[in-house]
Amino acid sequence: MKTHLLRAEWNNIVMASYAVPEKLLLPYVPYKTELDRFEGEAYVTLAGFMFLNTQMLGFDIPFHSNFEEVTLRFYVKSNHSLAAKRGVVFIKEIVPKYAITLLANTVFGQNYTTLKMKSFHQDIGDYMETGYEWKYQDKWNKLVAKAGKRSTPIRQNRFNEFIADHYYGFRKNGETKTYQYEVEHELWETFNVIDYSVDCDFGSLFGKEFSILNEAKPNSVFMLKGSEIRIHQRTLLE
Repeated sequence: MKTHLLRAEWNNIVMASYAVPEKLLLPYVPYKTELDRFEGEAYVTLAGFMFLNTQMLGFDIPFHSNFEEVTLRFYVKSNHSLAAKRGVVFIKEIVPKYAITLLANTVFGQNYTTLKMKSFHQDIGDYMETGYEWKYQDKWNKLVAKAGKRSTPIRQNRFNEFIADHYYGFRKNGETKTYQYEVEHELWETFNVIDYSVDCDFGSLFGKEFSILNEAKPNSVFMLKGSEIRIHQRTLLE
């Protein structure tokens, strides 16, 4: 029986995805994986969500149970066996608490950083609006989406499935080693976004090569209902 390392809820998820040149991502592709594409295109996603009711090894983390997170990620699949695993690679993950950054970087080997953050989620009649903001070098960056309240199963939309329906994370460790970790969650549902705003200095936050996204329009923005998640201990990708 598998035991989970971390248990939490991911809720109020907003995802803005951009098609990018493959050469932008190749330096970040872990060993024994390759880029995963949708209809021939490689994508990165700026995602904001709430981490809620967080537990480590079954125990609450005092004063660190609920917090915002914003990530930039892209998509790969393992190429070491016939049973290829589809997963995500994080360029960077942003949270507002130093202890979370220390824990994630130490235990999971991730690339977390700590910034001042704020968020909101509100009902507006037949709609709802969710937003995330994070401050870097005196600039407040933001990701905001307005959507209808009716959700639909994610498998009814192939692109949404490609972006959101993943159960593995991969982390590059040098040129000949890759860590993997499994993320369990139920099949999520999506909300149709009718309006959005992205104001992000990608180049300063994630590396100058990503500055091409500063003025780019996302190919897709959608919201997800989210659910409880369980993250298992990292292992080497064999």
